[in-house]
Amino acid sequence: MPLPHFLILILVVILAGGLTVWAASAAGVPLFALGLLALVAAAIAHLTMRDHRS
Repeated sequence: MPLPHFLILILVVILAGGLTVWAASAAGVPLFALGLLALVAAAIAHLTMRDHRS
């Protein structure tokens, strides 16, 4: 991946995270609940991507 594309990707991810935190704060969602939701979503994504060949 070329460097400019990589840097733009990083910028977009940071801006999307900031927009998410701003929108949740504006809606009155506590940051603790937002963080807990992010952890649960990451755990679900991790568990669904596991290789189930035993």
